[in-house]
Amino acid sequence: MRKFLAVGAVAAAAALTLSACGSSATTGGTSAAPASASAKASMSGKLTVWIDANRQPVLKTVAENFTKDTGVQVELVVKDFGTIRDDAITQIPTGKGPDLIIGAHDWTGKLVQNGVVAPVELGDAAKQFQPVAVKAMTYGGKIYGVPFSIENIALVRNTDLAPTAPATWADLVTAGKAAMAKDAAKVKYPVLVGLDPKSADPYHLYPLQASYGAPVFNLKDDGSYDGATVTMGNDGGKQFATDLAKWGKDGVLNMNITGDIAKAQFTAGASPYFLTGPWNLADIKKAGVKYAIDPIPSAGGKPATPFVGVQGFFVSAKSENKLAANTFVLTYIGSEKVQTDLYKTGNRAPANIAAFAAAQSDADVAAFGKVGAAGVPMPNVPAMDQVWSDWGTTEAALIGQKEADPAAAWTKMVATIQGKIK
Repeated sequence: MRKFLAVGAVAAAAALTLSACGSSATTGGTSAAPASASAKASMSGKLTVWIDANRQPVLKTVAENFTKDTGVQVELVVKDFGTIRDDAITQIPTGKGPDLIIGAHDWTGKLVQNGVVAPVELGDAAKQFQPVAVKAMTYGGKIYGVPFSIENIALVRNTDLAPTAPATWADLVTAGKAAMAKDAAKVKYPVLVGLDPKSADPYHLYPLQASYGAPVFNLKDDGSYDGATVTMGNDGGKQFATDLAKWGKDGVLNMNITGDIAKAQFTAGASPYFLTGPWNLADIKKAGVKYAIDPIPSAGGKPATPFVGVQGFFVSAKSENKLAANTFVLTYIGSEKVQTDLYKTGNRAPANIAAFAAAQSDADVAAFGKVGAAGVPMPNVPAMDQVWSDWGTTEAALIGQKEADPAAAWTKMVATIQGKIK
């Protein structure tokens, strides 16, 4: 299922190419640095790269520079980001798939399980990336992708309605209700969290759950997730379920507030708090809301650690041009300049350390980065596919007051998920 030896040798060659380019890898044009003469001489042919529309403008220039430097043609195929993983699993085994795909780190386990991606050998280049990003792209002790962005949620606060950051979730609720009482005509919600009517949003609610000491999976000694056993059925998880139902009953959480509605209401000044990510900042700024970005306050007494999401590029296990593919992602996509350009198009913090340091001159990037530094990578184990559906529908039922015994409903959910995994 995993072609470690052959792929590893080629990837190592690409890593050496990166080292040869080393000192100039963070300067110059959009391409990190021209490929070395020996690497250029050994590369030919074509690369097919699956990307999403948002990153196309930057990657078009990168591809052109790569072709100019190496002679390797690069075909960029724009696809819906949400379909890339499953399409890769279907097409790569046939030999008709791409050489490279853009993707999220939590796809890693599923891609590896299906034998469609190859390890990359970062070597010393791993030091160029934030540790959490490298860890997120690691599965079974091997790194399977070159990261380029990091994202997480935080608490965005309307400073006119809430001048100071809340110390706890209870303080947030109290301050939110006080703001409502002060201006009932305008302020209608103590806090805004976008929820799907049928599946809530375990991703946005996870920091609160984590603060009860109820992680989805435990971490092994090597820092990877143990996907065999669901661990959120403990007493902390049951208490979180109980409080989730209470927040729904009290109007703190509202199943009629979708993500788009939450954003619209926050930009209209209808709540002092919004649990969201950097992707909504542009609209918040456009609306003229004065805001601050704060850590997510704890509801259960332990740190409210959000999931950290990492995006990167994976090399196909069936690629017939692995040296070119690895050189493209390591030397070009991995560079400070390219990652800075990608950051500017999507407002996701760069994974490259130098690019991230430069981006922190933006106070918003620094604030989200500080919250993310305390977060945990979203589990990248295949078992995570079995978690989301039951997790979300149970949370929706709890918030919507459809469960008489929240703790029992939560216990049943965990048992159902565990049964699917086994």
